[in-house]
Parts: sequence; C-alpha cells; structure tokens
Amino acid sequence: MSQEEVDILKRALAREKAARKAAEKILEDKSEELYESSKKIKELLEEKSSQLQGIFENIVDAYVVMDINGKVIKFNDAASDLFGYDINKEELNVTSLIFKEDYEYAIQSFQALISKGYFKDYEARVNTKHKGIRWVHINASLVKDKNDKPIAAQGIVRDITSQKDFAEQLIKSENRLSSLIANLDSAVLLEDEERKIILTNQKFCDLFRIPVGPELMKGQDCSNAAEQSKVLFQNEEEFVNRIDDILRNKELVLGDEVIMKNGTILERDFVPILQSDQYRGHLWTYKDVTLRRSYRKSLEAQRHKYRSIITNMNLGLVEVDNNDGILMINKSMEEMSGFSETEVLGKKAVEIFQADKNILNFENEKRLKGHTSSYEIQVKHKSGEDRYWLVSGGPNYNLKGEVIGTIGIHLDITDLKALERERERLLSKLEKSNDELQEYAHIVSHDLKSPLRSIDALVSWLEEDNKEKLDVQSLQNINLIKSTLENMEDLISDILEYSSLTGNEKDIKPVDIQKITDELLETLLIPDHISLKIHKPMPTIRGDEVKLKQLFQNLISNAVKYNDKEKGLIEIEATDEGTFYEFSISDNGIGIDPKDQDKVFKIFHAVNKSKDSTGIGLSIVKKIINLHGGDIWLDSELGKGTTFYFTLKK
Repeated sequence: MSQEEVDILKRALAREKAARKAAEKILEDKSEELYESSKKIKELLEEKSSQLQGIFENIVDAYVVMDINGKVIKFNDAASDLFGYDINKEELNVTSLIFKEDYEYAIQSFQALISKGYFKDYEARVNTKHKGIRWVHINASLVKDKNDKPIAAQGIVRDITSQKDFAEQLIKSENRLSSLIANLDSAVLLEDEERKIILTNQKFCDLFRIPVGPELMKGQDCSNAAEQSKVLFQNEEEFVNRIDDILRNKELVLGDEVIMKNGTILERDFVPILQSDQYRGHLWTYKDVTLRRSYRKSLEAQRHKYRSIITNMNLGLVEVDNNDGILMINKSMEEMSGFSETEVLGKKAVEIFQADKNILNFENEKRLKGHTSSYEIQVKHKSGEDRYWLVSGGPNYNLKGEVIGTIGIHLDITDLKALERERERLLSKLEKSNDELQEYAHIVSHDLKSPLRSIDALVSWLEEDNKEKLDVQSLQNINLIKSTLENMEDLISDILEYSSLTGNEKDIKPVDIQKITDELLETLLIPDHISLKIHKPMPTIRGDEVKLKQLFQNLISNAVKYNDKEKGLIEIEATDEGTFYEFSISDNGIGIDPKDQDKVFKIFHAVNKSKDSTGIGLSIVKKIINLHGGDIWLDSELGKGTTFYFTLKK
C-alpha cells in the first residue's frame, strides 16, 4: 500500500470516527429528548387514566370489569350498590348473576363480545344479593393487551327495572283501555285532526248501523259521516248542522241530546284533544239514555204523588242536616209537635223538641255512618205536655252518595205508652191473682180431698160391718161409690196439676228426648200385645225436663189405653224443621171421630168415656207444648188409628 493510500485510509477513518461521535451525540440528544417525551406521555396517560378512573368511579351507572373467565376484578360504588357484593371481601363470577331463564341469551351475547369485541343494548334479568331480580341494560367491550389478545371485558350496567315495570304497566293499561272501550255501554269514536278514524267500538257500529266491525273502520274518512247518518235521526238537518257547529268551534260539549227516529234518546259528548295547545283530533261518545229519561219522567210523577202523600199522612216527617238543623216538617209533624214549619226551620231538633241530647246525638252519629234504626224518645209538645214518639230514621244522601243529613218518620205513641203502663199494672195484678189462685187451688184441693177420703173410709167401714147383711146389689152400689170417689180424687189432682202448669226460666236446660223416651219404656206398663218403636236418634232441645217427660208419658199412655188391636203398634219419630223439631206419636188404635177431633184438647172433654179418664190429660199436653213455644194437632181415622203431631223449639 502506498503512502498516499495510507493517508486516504487515515482520513477516511478520521471522518468515520468524527461521524460516529457526531451520531452518538445526536443519538444521545435524541434519547434524552425521547425520554423526556416518553415521560410526558406517561404522565399524560397516568393523568388521563386517573381522570377516567374518577369518571368510572363516580358515574351513576354501574361499571364492571371482569377477566376473560367472568371473574369480577373491579366494581365501582354504583355496581356494588346494585349487585350487593364487596369484591374486596368476596370473590364473584358474573355467571352467578345471570337469571336462569336468560342464561342462553347471556351466552350468545358473550360470544358476540368475543367475536366482535363489543355488544350493545343487552337487556336481561340478573340476580342481586339484596334487591332480588332486577332488569339491566349493558353496553360492553373487550380489553386487549399489546398483542391484541383479549384479557378482560368492561361494561356499563344500568338498572332499568322501573322502566320495565312502567312498560309492562303501560301495556296492561293499553290492554285495559282497549277492553274498556270495546265493552263500554257508550258508542265511542276517536278521530284525528283530518277526521280519520283512530278508534271506535262495536257499540258505535251497531248504533249507526255500520255493517263492518271496529277494526275495519280504522283510517276511514268521517268528513261525510253526518250526511250519511242523518236518516237515523228525527230532525235530520239539525243533526248535521249541530255536528258542523261543534267541529267548527272545537270546544268541549257535554250532555248534548239527540233523538233517533226509533225513539231512542242519545246523550252526546264531544271532547277536543289538544297536544301542546295544538288540535290533534276529538272524541265523540253517544250514550243511550232512553230508560234514564223515562225513569226521570216517572220519578217526577212519583215525586209529585208521594209529596202529596207525605204532606197528608198521619206520620210525622222531619228532615235535618248533619248539624241537626231542621230543613222541613210535614203537616202531621206540625200537629204532633204543636209547632208550625216556619217556627222550627233552621233550628236544632234536639232543642226545639226538648229531647234527650244523648239519644239524638248517638242516633245522628249512626246516620253519618249510613246506618238506619228505630228508637223511642220522650219530647215536649209546644204546650209543655210530655209526649212519646217512635222514630224510624235513616241517612239522607246527595247525588254523590254523601250523607247530608237525616230523614225521620215519627209516630206518636203516647197513648200506646199509657196502655203499656196499664198493661204492666194489670199483668202485675194478674200475676198476684194467679199466685193467690194457685194457693187457693192447693187449699181447695186439700179441703176437697179430705172429705172424699173420709167418705171412702166410712163406706169401707159400712161395707166391712154389714158385708153379710147386704145383698149383691148393695155391694155393687158400694163399689160404685168407691170408684166414683177415686175418680173425684183423680179429677181434683188433674185440675190442680193443670192450674199449676207455668213456665219457669230457671227450669229450662238441655233435655235429651232419647233419654226421656228410654226411661218411659222402663217405667210405663205396656201390654205384651203392643210394641213401641222409637225412630232414633231423638234430638236434644232446651226445655223443662219434668214437663217434657209428662208430655210424652201422657201421649204414650193414651196410645196404649185406646188401642183395641190384637197386635198394637206405637211409633215415635222426630224431624228437624230448622228452628224447631216436629214430633209425631202414632198408633193403630180405635181412632177419633172427625166430629170430635177439635174437642180433644179442651179441658173436661174426654171423647172416649173411661173410668180412668178425667178429660184433662190432652189439655195438660197442649199447655206444656204451648209453654215450650210449640203447637199440636192430630190426624186420625176412626177404627184405624191416630197420629199426634207437635212442635218444640230447639
């Protein structure tokens, strides 16, 4: 290599070295500049991340971040409040939040998130810890690393439960409204501002004789409807002109009356529909008020009729307001109280009639609650005389159904009260007389029986002392005297028993009729040829056990006594008749002649004469039944038997 070549090489190396140093200097400067830029970018990113973090922490909607397997790694406060979980204390996977019936939809949405990197407007139900099942709306996107690999997903979750509830309620309301309009008793027609039909019902189609249903009427033009329908109405031109006037004025019209040619009276309403003060259409309603108008005329006629009756009736009528102020009285009330209507109008009834305030205030409070009642009250006549009124009062209502006062019907019972006091005095006197009579009956019974027993003893002694001297006829006469004495004693005993039969409340108690009849079967002497059949079960009633036992004993004994059949049969039966029991005691004995059947319950009327009968037994039976609030009757055929029916209150 020549020196020249060496020099060239040295110069080239020097230039290369200088260039390297210059490049290193430039690189060093650029690195420092890049570091500073990177630092600024990092600071800016951190600042923006911090700002974004603050935004997500404080937004109203829930913000959720999960890893690719569904594990929740971040909740903002709104998310914690919505789902009820604190992910700093407990692990949570979004799969546990999915509502069972929406699971398939949730999986499809997640697959869309993976494939597209996002999904929008996801709406479904979720399970929360404390708030139950909620509806949510979610917009979500994937979070990827620097290699564009999905590592997480984030989403904004909005609670739309209230909106869903509102939407459901709105749908229900619309359905109810449609159903209501379809089934209204009124004909309905809803038109827009161009008189196109929006809605109508079958009642309208029927009323105006439209041959198609409401659904086919939607969108139809009603501009010429009045002309087409006028033939249905009595005054055709007036019908058309009135509709034109209403549509021109576009003002609310209520209770417009039109009459059809068939006599139907319609009440028409027109309601303009405004939106932001802009006319958007109108609603027509037609209601058949023919019956109401007829009722009104009938009511007016009845009102005039009853006004005349009320004015002239013998019952006092008073109408007062809720403060007891008198609004009106009729002529009879003027006569009952001594006051004229002008004297009492506006005054309080309790003061003008000087009635018991406690009673009237109590009754007026009942009227305010809608109750009616009857009560007695003592008042002062204008003359100062005490009078007694029976009041039947009830609430007076206005058209809204509100109680506005009281209407009372008054009957003067002063004379009746005097009669009641006299009756009570007489009853007291009668009770005292009955007590004295019973005491007298016992004394008389004792005084009568004593000489009878003495006569019986004397006859027995006479018979004993002269038995060998007396002939057969005399002995028969003596036996006849004895028999007559026995009958006399039985008669006196029965009369005493009949007169002593009275009701005593303390003797009333539950009585088992089955037990009574069973005991009678054991104590009564019933011949072998007579069978007694009791249809069980017998009921239990409230009554006097001793008297009821006597009742059954007398009737059964009668059935035995007057049975002439070789095979006698007596049957006892009871049936439930609601508030009482009906009993029957039947036999196949001699029966009772129809002409004698109305006499058997009268005292001393023994139809079948017998030495053992005093004619009082059935009278005692009837009295016992009457004391128990019942009745007795019979069904009998001569020679075939008799059935006694009687009722006893439960």
